[in-house]
Amino acid sequence: MLVLGLETSCDETGVALYDTDRGLLAQALHSQVAMHAEYGGVVPELASRDHVRRAPRLIRRVLTEAGLTLEDLDAVAYTQGPGLAGALLVGAGLASGLAFALAIPAIPVHHLEGHLLSPMLSVPQPDFPFVALLVSGGHTQLMRVDGVGRYTLLGETLDDAAGEAFDKTAQLLGLGYPGGPAVAQLATHGDPYKHRLPRPMLASGNLDFSFAGLKTAVLTLYNRLGPDSAADIAAAFQLAVVDVLTEKALAALKTTGLRRLVVAGGVGANQALRTRLTVEAQRHGFTVFYPPLSLCTDNGAMIAYAGALRLAQGVTDGGFSVRPRWELDALAPITMKVA
Repeated sequence: MLVLGLETSCDETGVALYDTDRGLLAQALHSQVAMHAEYGGVVPELASRDHVRRAPRLIRRVLTEAGLTLEDLDAVAYTQGPGLAGALLVGAGLASGLAFALAIPAIPVHHLEGHLLSPMLSVPQPDFPFVALLVSGGHTQLMRVDGVGRYTLLGETLDDAAGEAFDKTAQLLGLGYPGGPAVAQLATHGDPYKHRLPRPMLASGNLDFSFAGLKTAVLTLYNRLGPDSAADIAAAFQLAVVDVLTEKALAALKTTGLRRLVVAGGVGANQALRTRLTVEAQRHGFTVFYPPLSLCTDNGAMIAYAGALRLAQGVTDGGFSVRPRWELDALAPITMKVA
């Protein structure tokens, strides 16, 4: 089965082709970072309009790269939610239109399920069950994953997501948007131990997160010390986030008794986090899995793969609808696994 995947949930237009026999055949991604940078964050209307312009071109690109045509498709998968309503409508409308014209199914996919399954596109693949640490600009969650569609929420952020905290800290330090890569780069020039920042909810006794207070602590410290201390503050901030994410992930593994950890989402590309989790995995005897760096941010490959799984299980049409708010653990389970 050949599935075209469309990801338009926020500020990246992702398109990919996944074949259940041959794997990932082609993918293309356009980031809107440059367009939104002057506004300091994503402007939903601009994001939606840009998806309209970019998605058809990217579809043509991946088909050409794979040596295929629209008539070769067996299904079109699209991100139904969560995300920006207008941006989601672009993907849903394009997928539904293509599916109707080609007389093939349009498969709705949960954006976070795509992220959770993205490590399945790398080698080695994690076996079920595992604990998933999902860290992105909009979500920070710990999930127990017993199979495709079988998700149990263990803990989540009560305010800012980790990626959101990176973005806001970047703004406070005068680094602009997007913040994650900029803060990580500046942190390489600073001393992470020169200033001690709080580790919110580290001793809470549960698996929830909170990063709003950490952002406030950064602001207070920066206002007191000034721009000359920006690198040290960035390093201290990154260390605090890595400490919290790592300790909570270790606690989730201990609570569930599982020995596999999957890290997904944009913050999963942070090298300081990857290094720390790899060290802890060696120390505590568990295995950690990461998607390829190209699949950490929003992308069409994860949507095409998740769509292929649901198509194999008999999901044939999601109707023309979007779900800007959509709980991951509300998904129906899938027992069939596509190789």
